[in-house]
Amino acid sequence: MSCQKCQNIQPVTNTGGNLLISCAVVELAEIMVEYLEKNKIGYELEDKRTLWAKIDTFADAISDMCKTHFTSKVLRDDVKMLFLESHETLTPSALIRMKTLQQYKDLLSSQKLIEIIEDGSLTTHFQPIIDIQTSNIYGYESLVRGVEDDGSLIYPDKLFGWAKDGDMLFYLDRACRETSLKTAAVKNIHAKVFINFIPTAIYDPNHCLQSTVAWAKQLNFDPKNIIFEVVESEYVTDIEHLKTILDFYKSQGYMVALDDVGSGYSSLNMIAKLLPDIIKIDREIIDKIDTNAVNQSIFKAIVQIAKENGIIVLAEGIERAEELAFCAKEGADLAQGYYFGKPSAEPRRKL
Repeated sequence: MSCQKCQNIQPVTNTGGNLLISCAVVELAEIMVEYLEKNKIGYELEDKRTLWAKIDTFADAISDMCKTHFTSKVLRDDVKMLFLESHETLTPSALIRMKTLQQYKDLLSSQKLIEIIEDGSLTTHFQPIIDIQTSNIYGYESLVRGVEDDGSLIYPDKLFGWAKDGDMLFYLDRACRETSLKTAAVKNIHAKVFINFIPTAIYDPNHCLQSTVAWAKQLNFDPKNIIFEVVESEYVTDIEHLKTILDFYKSQGYMVALDDVGSGYSSLNMIAKLLPDIIKIDREIIDKIDTNAVNQSIFKAIVQIAKENGIIVLAEGIERAEELAFCAKEGADLAQGYYFGKPSAEPRRKL
């Protein structure tokens, strides 16, 4: 059985239906009743804190509530709602969709993201990753962008900002993974493809990753050419959960990589615990590393741990020949950065 998050996105529709409202305290229910009566909206009390309302246009009602009667986030966080369209009935499984008024407000602000995902308006750019020993292209990191109606690009910071506001990280993360696979197939890429994912957006890999695995098989990718890369878009605290995800990918024949090693959650002791196939050393460590003694020490320590555990080392964010020379001399296997090429819609085939 798949989890609720694996179902389709539930947008805030502007259709009519029945709204179940549960308030944390009686005073909030009184404010809700005041709003409903002022707007001549029919309602029925279940108890002092719970009521049903008959809504003509759900999205408009949510927007109006937030503007007029529930202007504080504190209030909105203490009001929970479940919207049922006219043909729906209340069932225990429907209760999973219950959200706070604040969550509905955030979701309203994320309607643009819903449109982008539903319309397939995501595209992928590719940045080359170089094998330092051969100077050949080892693979590409796939970086997803949104596409506006006029063709202009929407960058990940805005996309994922919308996703966080609207509680849609799972949907966007899944859409990005699948878009990367499809675009790599269209571009006829036979090298390694690094596909980013957010571990906190994955609840149970056996369920949440099924569609990604299915697309990879349908597109006839060699699993060894797909590298799923953990990105530190959110701070990871549950290392065991992350290990479960990485182990799932490995069991399916894929490689896994840790991003931003040397900062955040990717402390040195976690490398050996998670045993990724590849570690990407954070660009802040690589920046001017040829003249920074402290960063050089960190780099050497990471390389030593990686080599002892059979892990490939990728130096990320290389922009200067001096940085590349130092990383190559001290044991990096792969390199990535503007020195070799920026992300582009057409993957660079040769250096």
